[in-house]
Amino acid sequence: MSRAARAGGAALLWAGLAFGAGAFAAERPVIDIEDARQGRYRIAVQRFYEHPGEDGKTPPGGEALHRNLLAALEFSGVFAPLEESAFAAEARSPALDDEGSLRCNAWRALEADAVLQGDLQHTELGGLRARFRLWDVPRCQRLIRAQRFSGTPEQAGRIGKAIADQAVEAFTGLRGVAETEIAFISNRSGHPEVFIMDADGGRQRPVTRNGSLNAFPSWSPDADSLVYTSYRYRNRPRLFLATRAPRPAGRILRGLGGGAPLYRGAFAPAGSRLAVVMSAGGGTELFTVGLSGGGLLQITRNRAIEVSPTWSPDGERLAFVSDRSGLPQIYVMNARGGRARRITFDGVYNAAPSWSPDGRWIAYQTRVNGQFDIWLIDPEGRVNVPLVTHARSDEHPAWSPDGRRIVFQSGRRGRADLYAIGVNGSDLRRLTERGENMHPAWGPFRR
Repeated sequence: MSRAARAGGAALLWAGLAFGAGAFAAERPVIDIEDARQGRYRIAVQRFYEHPGEDGKTPPGGEALHRNLLAALEFSGVFAPLEESAFAAEARSPALDDEGSLRCNAWRALEADAVLQGDLQHTELGGLRARFRLWDVPRCQRLIRAQRFSGTPEQAGRIGKAIADQAVEAFTGLRGVAETEIAFISNRSGHPEVFIMDADGGRQRPVTRNGSLNAFPSWSPDADSLVYTSYRYRNRPRLFLATRAPRPAGRILRGLGGGAPLYRGAFAPAGSRLAVVMSAGGGTELFTVGLSGGGLLQITRNRAIEVSPTWSPDGERLAFVSDRSGLPQIYVMNARGGRARRITFDGVYNAAPSWSPDGRWIAYQTRVNGQFDIWLIDPEGRVNVPLVTHARSDEHPAWSPDGRRIVFQSGRRGRADLYAIGVNGSDLRRLTERGENMHPAWGPFRR
């Protein structure tokens, strides 16, 4: 086999393109998952008051908003919603037409930390307007005063999630991620296609339906586009763009490298450039390039196989995987090129790096006793700790945009599924059920 062919095959193998890849080992201790509700803020969510319209009918969407709001607050890991039967006041919120007041002593008796109230109104052309306010019960103070969201009745569930994310930010200083989305690859339709789903696993739907081999979705910083690898054109790896923004979709970087195979693309934090893995000189090298194909810059120059680029949040550095030391290890280098510095030395097979949103950590997969676990390492390579360990392989970590969670693929049920876990190792959740699911990419906050 030629080195170019071996390089291309290895590039895909390292990234776990083959469904079910990764050997399973004898049982090892499973990470201890504590009660996910411990240490959360106790919040009471009153059902939103529904203002009747001129025809006397109340706005639609109230039930969907309430249901998604509660689920998003619980998913956040920050709040534990109180049961409605335990409320110290009416289950339904008052209208928010005035500043209002709260019977804080009654809620304190239930040890509630927060109360969320709201109302719904009709808008012109059949729209929906939701307002909410949030109370800090121990101090009996409003944290949010009648903030407003608008949309269609069909968007009521998303409005509920947006309200939950604002409540999380009011209590923690970091916006919640319930309204964000996760892209991934699934073969549930018979072929590995690109799918997206809500952060909690809801509304799973396909992005591609091309019946080919698709892999490695990467989000644009505005969450409006995905770049992904597909073999749909002449059965060779090319990069394609799927978008809901006003920019052209379809195959991109057509003439790059004289038509050389493009194995992967990753958006830079500024969104104007991509890091790409491309065949060059008999192997694979890392490049950066503009979306239109201009400004091509070769980053690595090594006869080793270089794959899996991930950007630092400031766009100044790239972490990637290289076998220049003989086996796959993780390296960090300047995004404009220069000397690459190896940061992983524990373990003989380390791959799939993912840089955290705050820049402090790189999550990656490492082979331990024949299967993969997920570890964290700082970009300087000084601190290296396990996050997810299990008797079956856990692979391809990706960070939530708030840095509180990691989504990853795991074979712990005998097939590849996606799971999310807190960075403290708690609150493990399975997100997928159908088919084999892999290569998760957690999208950024919508702008």
